[in-house]
Amino acid sequence: MPRAKQRTPELADRVLEVAVDVLSENGLSGFTTRRVAERAQTSVPAVYELFTDKAGLVRAVYFEGFRRLGRALAALPETTDPVRDLERLIPVFRRFCLDYPPLARVMFSRPFQDFDPGPAELAPPTVREVLIGKVQRCIDAGALAGDATDIAHVLLALAQGLAVQEGGRWLGRSKASVDRRWDIGVKSVLRGFSR
Repeated sequence: MPRAKQRTPELADRVLEVAVDVLSENGLSGFTTRRVAERAQTSVPAVYELFTDKAGLVRAVYFEGFRRLGRALAALPETTDPVRDLERLIPVFRRFCLDYPPLARVMFSRPFQDFDPGPAELAPPTVREVLIGKVQRCIDAGALAGDATDIAHVLLALAQGLAVQEGGRWLGRSKASVDRRWDIGVKSVLRGFSR
């Protein structure tokens, strides 16, 4: 099949989709612009034209990860129980980190030397808005006390840490023990912020 020559939005979307797949399948060490271009059936110059350089491609992957996670979090229906709605975000985050460990690493630890997003880029609004919005509902209902952003950061830090521990198989030997530790962690944090 001939390589695509035109630098279209459709090609950019395809390259980005392939880049996420390459990162997920090959990890950070196997993530190369050449591999992405080959899998997307285009050329390295086309990738550079679309994303400027490898750092630009990583930047696009970073934001794509947050878009995917944000969509998954926003898809949860809202109920009349704001604390339960907040708790229900955590398994979605957990599943995302376990399904896409290299992507989660790019999103939350930025392991590439040549990638340094600016302050305005560090917290894509979708994930941030969903999480802070759920925390704010709990505060408005009188179930939690404190600053919504502070609580959201603490909860996210806990979830990231637990996801890393689970991914490394350090959180327990059985599914029941791993699930119990997630439950203990989340409930303890929320209890600490309760009124």
